[in-house]
Amino acid sequence: MADATPASGAQPDPKGAVTPQPKKSRRGILLIVLAVLVIAGGLFYWHSTYYEDTDDAQISGHLIQVSARINGQVIKVNVDENQFVTKGTVIAELDPADYQVAVENAEAGLASAKAAAVAARVNVPITSVNTGSNLRSASADVTGSHASVLQAQSQLIAAQARVEQAKANSIKSQSDLERYKPLVAKDVISKQQFDAAVAAADADKAALADAQAQVQASQEAVRVANQREAQSEASYKYAETAPQQVAAQDARAKQAEAQVEAAQAQLDQAKLNLSYTKIVAPANGIVTRKNLELNQNVSPGQNLLTLVSLDDIWITANFKETQLRHVSAGQSVEIHVDSTGRDYQGKVTQVGGATGSVLSLFPPENATGNYVKVVQRIPVRVDFTNLAQEDKDHLLRPGMSVEPKVKVK
Repeated sequence: MADATPASGAQPDPKGAVTPQPKKSRRGILLIVLAVLVIAGGLFYWHSTYYEDTDDAQISGHLIQVSARINGQVIKVNVDENQFVTKGTVIAELDPADYQVAVENAEAGLASAKAAAVAARVNVPITSVNTGSNLRSASADVTGSHASVLQAQSQLIAAQARVEQAKANSIKSQSDLERYKPLVAKDVISKQQFDAAVAAADADKAALADAQAQVQASQEAVRVANQREAQSEASYKYAETAPQQVAAQDARAKQAEAQVEAAQAQLDQAKLNLSYTKIVAPANGIVTRKNLELNQNVSPGQNLLTLVSLDDIWITANFKETQLRHVSAGQSVEIHVDSTGRDYQGKVTQVGGATGSVLSLFPPENATGNYVKVVQRIPVRVDFTNLAQEDKDHLLRPGMSVEPKVKVK
């Protein structure tokens, strides 16, 4: 009896039976693997087409250097290293005694300046009234002094006329006396007539001297009247400067008001300095690098501590230059944070102006000719869209590594 030959694709069974090969199982496995590869390729294509991501990214934030704005001695320290503080929290206090005295001094200076300004302003209408009265009075004085000059001149003319009259009378009486002398010697006239002629001559001579004295007095009166007229004219010219005097007083009043403003500014500065004795936190954050101790003397600009702000943080993602073809401001970003394992939402704010190598402390110099093209990275800023709600516990800190994924299409 001939041996049975197994059909193609079958193997002999140990007992002599023939077992067929499971071709359909192999084909199914191949189809599944092919489908997985197709799906993976599709997912890779979809992800590479619609998203750009990088693992070279970290959280950035503000490191605020807190310093004193005035000189002083620390009398109280209210914070510790790594303590979380809110905006406006008093970090430390300086001795306020000197600055309180400065405030009181500035207040006194302001009160004095205000009083001087009130007095200067009140003097403006007073000066206006006084200068107006002085102008009218000076005008009347000029008129009166001019009339006095004319009167003195008239009296001088009258006195000079009396001198001439007295001189004529004196000459006549002297002539009569000379004629009577030989006649009395010859007894032609009586002694009594001669004595009368002598008395008349003496009287006329005295009248002439009196008239001449009156002329001198009239001349002096004219001189005095002229001086008085000149003085009144000078006073009138000064009184004519009334508008300028009022303007000068008004300028002094404005100067006093400006001094009030200057005194107010000094008071404001003194109050500011007094407020600077309390060093407050400029933002919410964590205290680090604390260099502040009790009884320490500090000066303006001296760094006392560093405050790490936790409210205003963002992502600095260094993308390859080949990834930025479709990246632009406003695109949404999904941010995965390694430390928390959570995902956050953000958006692209801006693309950096230069590559990281150009912005480094020692930019590369390729002047030797040995140039190797290297894909550069450019920093991209990504801002959180709802940080206040997503990070209420302030778990995100500057420097943490993140993986942003930008939706480019």
